Amino acid sequence: MLGVIGGTVFLKHNILKPKTEKIKTVQGTALIQKTNSIVFIPRHGFPAKIPPHKINHKANILALKKMGVKEIIGVNSVGSLKKEIKPGTIAVPNDYINLFNVQTFFDKEIKHITPALSAMLRKKLLNAAKRLNINVLNKGVYFQSLGPRLETPAESRFASRIADFVGMTMASEATLAKELELEYAAICSVDNYANGIAGKAMHSSIVKNASLNAEKIWQIIEKTADQK
Repeated sequence: MLGVIGGTVFLKHNILKPKTEKIKTVQGTALIQKTNSIVFIPRHGFPAKIPPHKINHKANILALKKMGVKEIIGVNSVGSLKKEIKPGTIAVPNDYINLFNVQTFFDKEIKHITPALSAMLRKKLLNAAKRLNINVLNKGVYFQSLGPRLETPAESRFASRIADFVGMTMASEATLAKELELEYAAICSVDNYANGIAGKAMHSSIVKNASLNAEKIWQIIEKTADQK
């Protein structure tokens, strides 16, 4: 089974059925949906009411492990920090920066991991996109900001020096998955320019643009799930 954590845009496109199941963990309850080969978690709940800073990442990752998942794909809506990376781009980042509010399962023991995105799972995603003839940016650094607000123009300029995309959720998932020895990679839909990079970022346009890549991204995920 392949684990997928994504936004409810997939539900709006009727890619998944609305039937959900609750999985209890020691960190709380996660909501899942299942197909024959995929366990999907709607990151913001169903219906989508959970803001990014209130997402229970620990429960989500634990629930997927409890379901026997060993590989997780995070689907993320991001803002571009570089003018040459235009909205509409689909990207598979190869690294991330998470300097604030770093989440961990290691609250009662001294243990350190070396955070990283799964090279093996990234390769599967890129191979799937190639087989489907879908153009994908094969690298990029994701900068995690603190939600729920968008970044200030000054924050965007700062982040643009060291990263290519900005978002609010992916790095937390990646770190927690690595702590549980699960493979994690992300596929990002670039839905806007970060605030101040090319004008003012608007939430309404981000939501609208997020749906444009949904079907292509789901095709890549299904093709990835088929790979052994």
